[in-house]
Amino acid sequence: MNTPGFSVIIPLYNKEREIGDTLRSVLAQTLQPTEIVVVNDGSTDGSAAVVREIAAEAPLVRLVEQPNGGECAARNRAIAEATGDCIALLDADDQWRPGFLQEIAALIREFPDCGLYCTAFDIVSREGEFPADCPAERGVVANFFRDSAHRYIAIPSASCIPRRVFDDVGGFPEGMKMGGDLYMWIKIARRYRVCFSHERLCRYSRVASNRSAAVYTPERTPYSFEQLYDPAAPDEEREFIARAALGKALVLSAKGGTEEAARAIRTFGYTKTYRRTLRKVQVLNRLPVGWRAPVLNLYNAIAWRLAKKGL
Repeated sequence: MNTPGFSVIIPLYNKEREIGDTLRSVLAQTLQPTEIVVVNDGSTDGSAAVVREIAAEAPLVRLVEQPNGGECAARNRAIAEATGDCIALLDADDQWRPGFLQEIAALIREFPDCGLYCTAFDIVSREGEFPADCPAERGVVANFFRDSAHRYIAIPSASCIPRRVFDDVGGFPEGMKMGGDLYMWIKIARRYRVCFSHERLCRYSRVASNRSAAVYTPERTPYSFEQLYDPAAPDEEREFIARAALGKALVLSAKGGTEEAARAIRTFGYTKTYRRTLRKVQVLNRLPVGWRAPVLNLYNAIAWRLAKKGL
């Protein structure tokens, strides 16, 4: 089987400090992509200028401009602009190690019928760099929904999707501000096998600029996790959807989305695997709005410190 042509797609919004290193990590790949499509989603800082400067020296880089429409819309625009057989996702604040595309190409040759190819990754934090909790095996994942319960299998920056898959499942859910990647994984894993490599070839940043905004504004989108819920689906699939929806509800509640969080509690209260997350949403949603973000941030900070120490 011939080596596939990779189109790397990068949605960009106000990542002036990070986008240069992100692009250089792609240009340093041992297997070069066909192209790197960067969609500037209405940035208000100097992000686009950084991309133009690099593109002047690296013809693989192509900058596409559009008004701000959100990350999912930027990804869909990049997919429409791309020409490669495989779409490699990368966020504008993350980086690849040099062998990432080489390993993805090897997975595709060995397991050609999968709909999602992923690798393990490391988490870059202010305290240092730590391995994410990922499977230790290489190959086709036995059950994506079950095996994702307590380990990371797919994140956008460590994932690649064959173009043919988008023709089947459609694009990312435009208008969803959080969870668009999980929404896509659910659609793919319902129809295709997922392939994973234990090689840690991506660096996921927790310290980048312009993290999600603290001000709550309701989503305007026809897409939701409630829409994906199927009471007749296997337990592990319903649990994965509950995990995605409740994790999102936790953040929405912290930002002031009381009604949205309450709806998630009602809809996904059936969960058995993620009772702890459900309880966190329930408790947080009862607090005064002004308390919620500080309480959640403190909880997350303590949880992270414990997790990275193996406790």
